[in-house]
Amino acid sequence: MAFKRCLPAARMYSTPPPEEAEPLPTLKRSYLYVPASLDRMLAKSLSTPSDVIIYDLEDSVPPSVHDKDSARSRLGIFLRKGAEELPSPDKIAVRVNSVTTPFFNEDLLQALQADAVRTLILPKIHSAQDLNVVSRQIYSHLQSTSPSVNTQRVKPIQLVASIESAQSLYHLGEIAGWQSEFGPLLGGKLVALLFAAEDYCADTSIIRTPQRTELLYTRSKIAITAKAFGLEAIDMVCVNYKDLDYLKDECLDGRRLGFTGKQAIHPAQVEIIQSTFVPSEKEILRAARILLQMERAHKEQRGAAGLTTEDGGKEMIDAPMIKQAENTIRNAMAAGLPIPKAEE
Repeated sequence: MAFKRCLPAARMYSTPPPEEAEPLPTLKRSYLYVPASLDRMLAKSLSTPSDVIIYDLEDSVPPSVHDKDSARSRLGIFLRKGAEELPSPDKIAVRVNSVTTPFFNEDLLQALQADAVRTLILPKIHSAQDLNVVSRQIYSHLQSTSPSVNTQRVKPIQLVASIESAQSLYHLGEIAGWQSEFGPLLGGKLVALLFAAEDYCADTSIIRTPQRTELLYTRSKIAITAKAFGLEAIDMVCVNYKDLDYLKDECLDGRRLGFTGKQAIHPAQVEIIQSTFVPSEKEILRAARILLQMERAHKEQRGAAGLTTEDGGKEMIDAPMIKQAENTIRNAMAAGLPIPKAEE
């Protein structure tokens, strides 16, 4: 039985090319917050390599009406720059204030008026009902602006739900499974769950420690629930932003739990996040060797094969490991990492 999987045709390891190659995933590893209240920070964001830039109207802006209105206006002016000046729309997100605040409607309107914005970060989503509120406002705005054009939309507004409370975690499956009553094109589409650890700890009285064991259950549940519904899982901010060794450890921890990306609060965190949320050289080589060995096994009508380990032992590999290996190779190729030629 020939081994044919939907991996990109241009590959360097010793398995035959697939009949139909799927497009590579768009990696979204780092999510950098940029305060919308500071012109210099907005300008500096134009040169960041972060996969996603979150222009923030919420926590990084003082809570007064004057400051919120000023930040919103400043962001609107910034986002009306020419397309050649701004990052790709795929990289731009806006974090609005929560649906329970008096700032939400104006924040949402400002974000939706900017053609460059395709993603909304939604704080304090405690239940699916909060997403319904957001969706209805999106629908109302789109219908009031240009109904004829919006019926032909091809890309929905992407929504990221921020998990920040005990209620959020209790209703996590309901949140992750939410779909707009108006359909994704007119009401938005949920694409990711994001963990806001500090807000969550404040709500639950959990005491934070450097070991993070007190958050293991919560983080694991968020990552697994996201995967169950085909969503991205975005890990918490590392508040020790000057301790890059600790950041690296926290990134490795998050990746092991199944998170696909991580939030950043300082540009210095971006490179470490992006280099950690990709397969390592060791993982890539192992994946290529697994695919090679399984291809050979399938040609010999065997469903499993032995893989020589680093210490000279033998590890049994079978069908479930093929998917893991494929995912590793695809993510490596999406990140532009070299794929070695596999040899046993």
